[in-house]
Amino acid sequence: MEWLTDTKIPVGRVAGDAFEWLQTNGAAVFDSIAIFLEGLIDALLALFLTPPSIGWATGAEDYVPAYPPEYHPLVVIAAFTALTWFLQRRWQTCLLVVLGFLFVLNQGYWEETSESLTLVLSSCVVCMGLGVPIGIAVAHRPRLYAWVRPVLDLMQTLPTFVYLIPAIIFFGIGMVPGLMATVIFVLPASIRLTQLGISNTPQPLIEAAQAFGATPRQLLWKVELPSALPQIMTGLNQTIMLSLSMVVIAALVGADGLGVPVVRALNQVNTSLGFESGFVIVVVAIMLDRMLRRGEK
Repeated sequence: MEWLTDTKIPVGRVAGDAFEWLQTNGAAVFDSIAIFLEGLIDALLALFLTPPSIGWATGAEDYVPAYPPEYHPLVVIAAFTALTWFLQRRWQTCLLVVLGFLFVLNQGYWEETSESLTLVLSSCVVCMGLGVPIGIAVAHRPRLYAWVRPVLDLMQTLPTFVYLIPAIIFFGIGMVPGLMATVIFVLPASIRLTQLGISNTPQPLIEAAQAFGATPRQLLWKVELPSALPQIMTGLNQTIMLSLSMVVIAALVGADGLGVPVVRALNQVNTSLGFESGFVIVVVAIMLDRMLRRGEK
């Protein structure tokens, strides 16, 4: 067997050279991506943690809040409850959301939860913004999907810790590399489910639209997308759940959120801290899942 091990296929060296070349020649591109993602993260985080202002204080740098900052979590909870009612129209689900957020406040994890929700929502914006158009494209081009499918398999089966290495190389330490690692891991779900929904559009429906003279754009917007909406919403649900599963791993590259106390508990072998922060993650996942369950019907 020595003849087999003497000639080693240079997988690691080729990957290292490729990342080094990208870091050298693609610095401007990665800096632009980082600036965009940092702006998205800061904007979402401000919604969760900063009360809106009614003006600037004269002679002071701080803004005048529209209401006391300590009431801002209650305003955010009210907004999520209103969104839940709009999506579900069930008071039981709204009550679950209120009780879940009140539990987070009671445990003292509001800031960490806000940071994790920021990471989750940011990944949803990026993944759905990329995944839905790519899913539509590969659904209309089966040969292209045959080439894309192995890449999606690689993205989902490669150990998630491996994503952290290029994320650190290209974006440093902080929320952005955690977001990029999350996007790489989560993106295949939105692509696959969108492709599944578009490709499973009933053929009689397509033929009827074509018989009435529908253009390809009208066929997409008025037939295929409405038919694929349940699968697309399932993709959104899966994107949120998978993003929450990445919060602990993202904490290893400096991303703030609920993963930080979990990692701290692991380092300190602190059972109470680990169970407490882990249970908060479970509560947040249940709330978000119940909020979006209507879209699966």
